[in-house]
Amino acid sequence: MRLLLVRHGVTAETGRILTGRLPGVSLSDEGIAQADSVAQRLASTKLAGVYTSPLERCRETAAAIARTRGLRPRIDRRFIEVDYGRWSGRRLNDLRQLRAWSRLLETPSRFRFPGGSESLGGAQQRAVAGVEVLALRYPDKTIALVSHNDIIRLVLAYYLGMPTDLIQRLHVGPTSVSVVELGPTRPPLVPLVNQTGP
Repeated sequence: MRLLLVRHGVTAETGRILTGRLPGVSLSDEGIAQADSVAQRLASTKLAGVYTSPLERCRETAAAIARTRGLRPRIDRRFIEVDYGRWSGRRLNDLRQLRAWSRLLETPSRFRFPGGSESLGGAQQRAVAGVEVLALRYPDKTIALVSHNDIIRLVLAYYLGMPTDLIQRLHVGPTSVSVVELGPTRPPLVPLVNQTGP
């Protein structure tokens, strides 16, 4: 399977607020334009399916990709955003002042967000389990999966053999495309990370 990991487009809160799983966070006008742009960038790629996190911003981005090929995005909760607990909805500038923020950056593998239901390691396990199911379902096909910054970085880290504590070294921009190739007779390949151009 060739998996195209696509981060959703920007919202009005991107870069300012840690929205997490808050409902009602949709793409901004810029985000809509980004979603249309990534759909055009992928127009020549034959897709067997488009999967998405259930959150609005991902569904909207996935709809743009699917619309150009007559597909219907499939929602899969395994690719939902990390549960940031009580940090959800808070300003990033305020969170960066917390001691816990430094711990998050230093050892994310051991970090659990206050009031959150999972660690980053747990989020990685559920997302990778979802990817492995897709690999069995579409062994020789190309799939697009629209998800979130941390989820995509966690999936990439897993297939790169990178410790979770180093995920801050990966950059995944809005509507960037990263590629993971999985096959039964060879090791995973990660030929592309954070592609934002044509």
